[in-house]
Amino acid sequence: MTKRREFIKKSAIGTAGIAIGGVGFSSGMYRSILGANDRINLAVIGIRNQGSVHINSLCSLKDSHNVFIKTLCDTDELLFGSRIKMVSDKTGAKPQTEWDLYKVLDDKEIHAVTIAVPNHWHALATILACQAGKHVYVEKPASHNIWEGRKMVEAARKYNLRVQCGMNNRSSSNVREAIKFIHDGGIGELFAARALCYKARDSYGMAKDSIPPATFHFDRWLGPAPYRPYNEKRSHYCWHWYWDTGNGDTGNTGPHQLDIARWGLNKNEHPVSIYSAGGIYGLDCYEKPAEARTKGVMAYGGVEIYGKDKTFQETPNTQTATFKYNDGTLLEFEVRGRFTNNEGSKGQEVGNLFFGSEGWLEIYGDTWNAFRGRERVPFASSKEAPKGEEANHYANFIEAIRAGKSELLNCEINEGFYSTAIPHLANISYRTGRQLKFMGEYEKFVNDPEADTLLSRVYRKPYVVPEVV
Repeated sequence: MTKRREFIKKSAIGTAGIAIGGVGFSSGMYRSILGANDRINLAVIGIRNQGSVHINSLCSLKDSHNVFIKTLCDTDELLFGSRIKMVSDKTGAKPQTEWDLYKVLDDKEIHAVTIAVPNHWHALATILACQAGKHVYVEKPASHNIWEGRKMVEAARKYNLRVQCGMNNRSSSNVREAIKFIHDGGIGELFAARALCYKARDSYGMAKDSIPPATFHFDRWLGPAPYRPYNEKRSHYCWHWYWDTGNGDTGNTGPHQLDIARWGLNKNEHPVSIYSAGGIYGLDCYEKPAEARTKGVMAYGGVEIYGKDKTFQETPNTQTATFKYNDGTLLEFEVRGRFTNNEGSKGQEVGNLFFGSEGWLEIYGDTWNAFRGRERVPFASSKEAPKGEEANHYANFIEAIRAGKSELLNCEINEGFYSTAIPHLANISYRTGRQLKFMGEYEKFVNDPEADTLLSRVYRKPYVVPEVV
């Protein structure tokens, strides 16, 4: 192995060259400044479901973008063996493993991290990484609540680091084409958009509190959330359906579609009016005797589901939300978590509809169609999406790091924050049970201190998102 080079690199912010070969930096001052040909060392934090997508996508960029997965980090050490093999098989190199996020961030050889942990850890992990001088790719939703999302933007600005949010539709060539078509007036003057999330989900069931597996560092996993005993039905993947750790499907699949909707509407601002209603429908409200319970079936996330049996779930499986912007533009969103018809010309379950003065346009996946007036045959459509685009969003992240320019990011954290705020606003309206008026410039509600309390949370020490990042 050749000896590691010592070199001088120019700062991305135009300062004098800084020698970084063997110089020690404090976590607050360290910067990852890379030249065009230098290898970028990465850590993947959270390697379970979406984390494996991060691993595969980054491995595919090994040669084209000169990246190296140095460390895999997860609070569940049971995952390490299979994920080490995943990296080794694809790159020929064996990564290190670490369950302790803080040790990963202390590693000065790591230039950037990708974060695919539960929602309640997104903000704190991102801010800590920025303070340690790491560039960050963080999954959607950007944050668990609105206040901490603003802190993520502040951290990215303060430490001048590239922070990309994982709303990967922004790097799809066909979706970008559709948005340009809308912005260029393809369906006339836009007045409304509708985002869809029709995912029929069975019950995730219930379980008694228990002792966490020996391989699972539960206290660290719980992090900023209030303390509670370990329960497998509030842990891996099931965390989505509890307010302490997740945001329901409105904050799970919703951010992708709401991001496209806001992008298409060209709204770089918060809505001023929000109303959301819903509940848990189509599932039993009573617990069956043991012999009558539905046999568990493995589902996405590596967890069992149980038909329509009673569930501990807190977040709604059926939810509608309507948002109005200052100029009157409308945005609608709907979650249908049980059996349903679909919408659009092809009957899509997840996607977007845009409505203009001259027609309407649909986006589902990497496909789009535009319809004029009442016509049922599209007058403009997408072509087949190029192959291999699934890694584009990660490639864009790496390219922006090399260029030292946050403006090159397809979903810079400020974009991710504004799109993440929309589902959070919907959930606050749902939880308070009323229409809300929002003052975007202050990021507070109008004369509603109860709703304001849901803009943030009480953090469990020492896992506190700081007021000053």
